[in-house]
Amino acid sequence: MLKQRIQTALILLPLMLGMLFFSGSLIWAVFCALIALLVQWEYSRMVGMSGNEQAAYLGGTAFFMCIAYLGGWMLPDLVWLLVALFWLLLVPVWLKKQWQMPCRYISKALGWLLVLPFWFALLALRPDRDSALPLLAVMGLVWIADIGAYFAGKAFGRNKLAPAISPGKSWEGAIGGGLAVLLYITVIHAAGWFGHNSSLIPLWCAAVVLTAVSIYGDLLESWLKRSAGIKDSSNLLPGHGGVFDRTDSLIAVLSVYAAVRFLFS
Repeated sequence: MLKQRIQTALILLPLMLGMLFFSGSLIWAVFCALIALLVQWEYSRMVGMSGNEQAAYLGGTAFFMCIAYLGGWMLPDLVWLLVALFWLLLVPVWLKKQWQMPCRYISKALGWLLVLPFWFALLALRPDRDSALPLLAVMGLVWIADIGAYFAGKAFGRNKLAPAISPGKSWEGAIGGGLAVLLYITVIHAAGWFGHNSSLIPLWCAAVVLTAVSIYGDLLESWLKRSAGIKDSSNLLPGHGGVFDRTDSLIAVLSVYAAVRFLFS
């Protein structure tokens, strides 16, 4: 399993970095749309959509993305506010109460709330190649948090974070992931990834919040899978499960980061 995970990562990481740093805006939009649509396809399976429903759901999303890109659309502030409230307030309550998946119409709206802000965030945060490094810095936060939590949990994990949702996660792992992120932010701040005029203390504060959001994203996807009675969102990525399995935290973090940035810029 570990060998498969490494082999898959060695293919996906260069592909992601190549697209991030070298693709034009159209290719980047299409690449991000492909990721988002694969996530939505996996999500539609989780919530039990039929084949015809899936086709209409994915086709409608793809059509909207085409129109939005060609029209140069951006999400209005009200939608970004709803996105921030969803991840920062509603998702923690959802996880605590362990709500089951709502009715079909609400579950479809929820799928769009997960996927579309994520896609818009990827486009808005990387309007050109020069914006690739700051976006990579935020994406790196998610990966560092995940790696730090994994090793800290393996070494020190005793107290379960959410045993009914994801038994493998511990408070010690979450703290270890947070500490790894703070170290990461310190290093890339010194390297000037956020600009040399940025202040470290606000970056630390933002990093702590985004680390918590990354955990929410991971736990929400775990709860959706548990509710659907499946282990992985799909088997598209050998050793990793599905695309949703690999992007759950990234969806949450980039959506919240973009929402806060656009609401307060």
